[in-house]
Amino acid sequence: MRIIEWIGIGVLVLVCALGVLFLRREIITHGRGSIELSLRLSTLVTGRGWSPGIGRFDGDELRWYRVFSLALRPRRVLSRRGLAVQGRRAPDASERLVLPEHWVILRCATRRAVVEIAMAESTLNGFLSWIEAAPPGGASMRYAAR
Repeated sequence: MRIIEWIGIGVLVLVCALGVLFLRREIITHGRGSIELSLRLSTLVTGRGWSPGIGRFDGDELRWYRVFSLALRPRRVLSRRGLAVQGRRAPDASERLVLPEHWVILRCATRRAVVEIAMAESTLNGFLSWIEAAPPGGASMRYAAR
C-alpha cells in the first residue's frame, strides 16, 4: 500500500507543477501582444545555446520569458530605444535541429551587448514595425535586409 501512496503523491506533484507552468503562461500572455521567440543565451558552441520563450511587448520594452521556467519575471528585457537590428539570416544546419521551420535569426545590438533572437517569418514584420515605431531618434537606423 505504501508504494501506491508514493506513486499517487508523485502524480499529484507532477500535475501541480504542470498546472503552475500553464497558469504562468496565461498570466504572461493574457491581454498583451506576445510572440514565440527563441533567444541565444550562449555562443560557446556553434549553433547551440538557443532557449525557447515567449516575447511580450510592453510599451517600449520586449520582455522575454523562458518557456521552461517558473519565474514570473522576464529573463531578458530589450528596450526598443537601444535596439538596433544589424542583420538577418536563415538558421544553419545545426540550428535547424532546434529551431522550428520557417524561422529567421536576427542579430541585434543593444546598448550592452549583441544578442541573437529567432522568430517565425510571419512575426518578423510586426517585430520590425515595433522597432521603427519608436519616437524620433529611438528607432533602429542600422537595419540591413540580407
